[in-house]
Amino acid sequence: MGDCLYLVMPTYNEEANIRAVVEAWYPMLAYGSEDSRLVISDGGSRDKTLEILYSLQRQYEKLIVIPKPGTDHGTKVILLYRYAIVHGADWIFQTDSDGQTVPAEFAAFWKLREKYDVIMGDRKKRGDGMGRKAVENVLRVYLKIFFGTFVPDANAPFRLMKSSVVAKYLDLMPADFNLPNAILAACFSKYHERVCYRIVTFQPRQGGKNYMNVKRIFKIGLQSIRNFAEIRKCMDAFDRRNRRNMQ
Repeated sequence: MGDCLYLVMPTYNEEANIRAVVEAWYPMLAYGSEDSRLVISDGGSRDKTLEILYSLQRQYEKLIVIPKPGTDHGTKVILLYRYAIVHGADWIFQTDSDGQTVPAEFAAFWKLREKYDVIMGDRKKRGDGMGRKAVENVLRVYLKIFFGTFVPDANAPFRLMKSSVVAKYLDLMPADFNLPNAILAACFSKYHERVCYRIVTFQPRQGGKNYMNVKRIFKIGLQSIRNFAEIRKCMDAFDRRNRRNMQ
């Protein structure tokens, strides 16, 4: 029996993309065991995203849809990680539902799990504009300031992670935290997990309109950075527990 893979995606107002994204990513479940699943959490879409997802469930038996109105991207990601862990995933792969990532690049990540517990995407070239790249660079600087680690790409939605490693760090963040992937990236480096970064393609969005414009991202970023100090305290307590356990 192979490793159980949970491929998870948050979504919001992606009626232009969601069908093609599900059709493209669903075959990747074949890399995992029979109980692998594609799990998508909708954040209260106001278009036909949820309707399309429910119709796709009739075609794809391993597709699970979690309707969660009113939740932002980070909240959905944390929810998805917890869902995968509770339901027995050995590995969690997270990507987004806007068609910017390339399923053909998944196989190389899956193969690397034999050497690493976390394989992270690194978006050297981004198809979503220089503004988004600038925000990412600011985020990386803040991770260095608060957590003492500098990562190649803090927030890439292309990451394969051993679920037991993700589970170590989820409780460091509030359930509604906006940037869980960035904190996880910092933790993986800070605590010397077996992590590697691999360059991935990041295309322009394939359809629809991105509600996460640069102004909104900066606002969310500022709100999240205010939480960094509290998360830093949680990390300090985490460090103390680890030291006691090693004595």
